[in-house]
Parts: sequence; C-alpha cells; structure tokens
Amino acid sequence: MARGTVRFWAAAKAAAGAAEEPYDATTLAEALAGVRSRHGEALARVLDRSSYVVDGDPVGGRQHDAVLLSDGGCVEVLPPFAGG
Repeated sequence: MARGTVRFWAAAKAAAGAAEEPYDATTLAEALAGVRSRHGEALARVLDRSSYVVDGDPVGGRQHDAVLLSDGGCVEVLPPFAGG
C-alpha cells in the first residue's frame, strides 16, 4: 500500500472543503473510493467529470484500477475548467 497526497483543484477543492488530503491506497481507483466515502455526493459528482494526473503523468483513458500509486506520490484532481 502506498501513501501520498491527493490535491484538489477548483470545483473539487470547493466540494472537498480542502486543498489536499493524504491517500493510503495501491491504485487510483482505491484512492478515489476513499475520497468519495469521506466527502460524499457533492465531491463524487465533481470526480465523475474530472481528469487525473498521477505523479505528473496524465491518466487519460486508462482504467483507474490499473493506475498504480507510488509511496510519496501525488494525485491531482482536475475538474473541467472554463466549461471544458
């Protein structure tokens, strides 16, 4: 299991009520499940529309359960900006 940081931007930051929080997960899917369980429906709706960058690498269309997280790593949650 890896430990790192999830960083929220824009609407995700507003819905989470925080700029960042720690993760303790093996995959991106596990980290996001933890975030959803801690923050509820408002953030879950934002996560459904967001893009993700893991350790500087865009996730793109990869399955979240196939994206491995690193110890000391960072997951950036990027909601659509400017209607995008």
